[in-house]
Amino acid sequence: MKREVIQTADGSTTIHLPEWDECYHSKHGAIQEAQHVFIKNGLALFENQKVSILEVGFGTGLNAFITLLEARKLNQIIEYVGVEAYPVSAVEVLNMNYVAELNANPDSDLFEKMHKSNWEEEIVLENNFSLIKRKQFFNEIVDENKFDLIYFDAFGYRVQPELWSTEIFQKMYNALKINGTLVTYAARGVVKRSMIEVGFTVEKLAGPPGKREMFRAKKI
Repeated sequence: MKREVIQTADGSTTIHLPEWDECYHSKHGAIQEAQHVFIKNGLALFENQKVSILEVGFGTGLNAFITLLEARKLNQIIEYVGVEAYPVSAVEVLNMNYVAELNANPDSDLFEKMHKSNWEEEIVLENNFSLIKRKQFFNEIVDENKFDLIYFDAFGYRVQPELWSTEIFQKMYNALKINGTLVTYAARGVVKRSMIEVGFTVEKLAGPPGKREMFRAKKI
């Protein structure tokens, strides 16, 4: 499938799949979306804590990189697991402008290390941030009671509804610890029903720029 790097409305880049007319991030702003959905409504809930995070859809590494930067401000220790079935190529990574757009030039080496690190191996990027990238399909996730927070960042329901199924959300529910939280940019009724069916308590929040709403779900 053809992939092309495009610029989003906030100046940051993303990958576009013309065949599906689908992007890895919002065309209204890749960085703005990540900061609103995953940081403001997810990571920020765990200030001054040790946080185990599962990202479903590691993609370009944007969410992981922003999490590393924000964890310093929030005084957190992060254990980060990123799951990706189709890794982004080195060429595509070089075309991502996240370091510049986030004014994080001193940390450019950390963004590169995220992508150059071996799959299935833990690396320590900073004293407070470790990363494991796992190359696997979402239906192969079998973790149980392991994570405090899930970034659910799969391709949209329109193009891959199977990734938003009850089966997948059961795996997400199982992977979370009690009182764990899942955040996603999605706000479709069918997604909410699947979440509730497996036991999540779901709340609808204001969405990022260009999107009216998003979901946050909790395992009680």
